[in-house]
Amino acid sequence: MKTYSVKKLANLAGVSVRTLHHYDRLGLLKPSIRTAARYRLYGEKEVFRLQQILFYKELDFSLLNIRQVLEDPDFDLVNALESHKSALQDRRDRLTTLLNTVDRTILKLKGEKIMLTDEELYEGFPKETAEAYRQEAVDNYGAKTVDESERKIRHLSKADWATLKAEGEEIARALAGLMDKDPSEAAVQQQITRHYAFIKCMWGDSVCNGDTLAAYRGLAQLYVDDLRYTSQNGVSNPEYAQFVSKAMTHFVDGKR
Repeated sequence: MKTYSVKKLANLAGVSVRTLHHYDRLGLLKPSIRTAARYRLYGEKEVFRLQQILFYKELDFSLLNIRQVLEDPDFDLVNALESHKSALQDRRDRLTTLLNTVDRTILKLKGEKIMLTDEELYEGFPKETAEAYRQEAVDNYGAKTVDESERKIRHLSKADWATLKAEGEEIARALAGLMDKDPSEAAVQQQITRHYAFIKCMWGDSVCNGDTLAAYRGLAQLYVDDLRYTSQNGVSNPEYAQFVSKAMTHFVDGKR
């Protein structure tokens, strides 16, 4: 049977020799062997028991409670390890969240921009709707384009993101107020020019380095094919969709 001296076990477990002596005095971790010279030797059973002690200490159990748990006749090592794993994963997730919060607070205090979260990126959409929009964008423009667009937007500050969204809403209101005009008229095309610039900003460089006008024409067709893209206050508006689509198409034709 492989055995460990108190010093070797202490080094292995990352605890002090004094700690192992203390556990011995409490009856929490007794050595399997005492040599004639009174040296402590620990076997595999004690190694596993020490691991359990340290796990429970990590979960803020008192030494008295740990001893009671380990001496329970129904104690099962495998079940205990599975429980430890779940608890440690929960703690890891909480610590990760706290670390992210600390990092974001430090950046905020330094006056640096903080990346937007997924929730902030799709704020205002129900989760299922946001996921559907994103998947449709991936299907139409490719995952690389969507990832780059999202990555670019995440680097905006909350204030800049709010400004960008407000710009999109203002353009939509302006276009809605021009629906009595021909899509080719100068006033309409002025707003479409703003809309095109807004869309380019949202898409990012991966689209802008390609045939952006062709992609913009494809978006114009989406406005007709899927009226969710031009719904107002959650209500589809086919007339508005047709109007904007025609204005966008006229804009693209004028640039060719």
